[in-house]
Amino acid sequence: MAGHSHWAGIKHRKGAQDAKRGKIFSKHAKAIITAARLGGSDPDMNLRLKYAIEKAKADNMPKDNIERAVKKGSGELEGSDFVELMYEGFYPGGIAVMIEALTDNRNRTAPEIRKIFEKRGGNMGESGSVGWMFQKKASFLVSDPDGKPLDENWLMEQVLDIGAEDLQEEGDKFLILSEHTDFAVVKEGLENCDGIKVETSEITMIPNTTISLDLDTARKVLSLMEELDDHDDVQNVYSNFEISEELMDQLAS
Repeated sequence: MAGHSHWAGIKHRKGAQDAKRGKIFSKHAKAIITAARLGGSDPDMNLRLKYAIEKAKADNMPKDNIERAVKKGSGELEGSDFVELMYEGFYPGGIAVMIEALTDNRNRTAPEIRKIFEKRGGNMGESGSVGWMFQKKASFLVSDPDGKPLDENWLMEQVLDIGAEDLQEEGDKFLILSEHTDFAVVKEGLENCDGIKVETSEITMIPNTTISLDLDTARKVLSLMEELDDHDDVQNVYSNFEISEELMDQLAS
């Protein structure tokens, strides 16, 4: 279970989503406001906004909340200005962490992120200190609609035809990767392909290499990831760790 593609899955598995739904909606609102402010309020003409709205809907954010966030971003309603920031850090053992944040007060956010790293035994790095270890990609987790095993050769033909560039087996599912700029095209192609169910779709940071964790380190790293992800200004957290299914079962128990 690679940290770059499954942190959201780990959070769901640990039962964090429902307990923090209000905070999740707040983060989606920030993303929608920023997207609308930067590219306009029409999602058909603003792919970033369309993506932000789709993510909000996937987490069952109410339609009224979404519409209100769009209006705040477009200036129809009063709203805060958010600055996009990327923080980078390390955890012992070569584990790299990248944090995407939206904040209305960078002088507040940076010290708070640094404090989380230090409390959990890590260190916040300079800009660019770990960014070179990652690539920005569009990522899609797919399965068979009827729960049957997907044929890898057949799936490879389908995804190459619609512009994807890589296919990785993830248990009984497959992870499909493409250039992040092709997100909308590949997503539409997958959704229109009979025999493929798109379970998750996101733009993410993929590490060039991953580091496998033992049980003790996995506990510590997941605690760091959870606390970072729980911060109000943090939108996404990425890392280069990998946790096996066997260890995830032990962590869950």
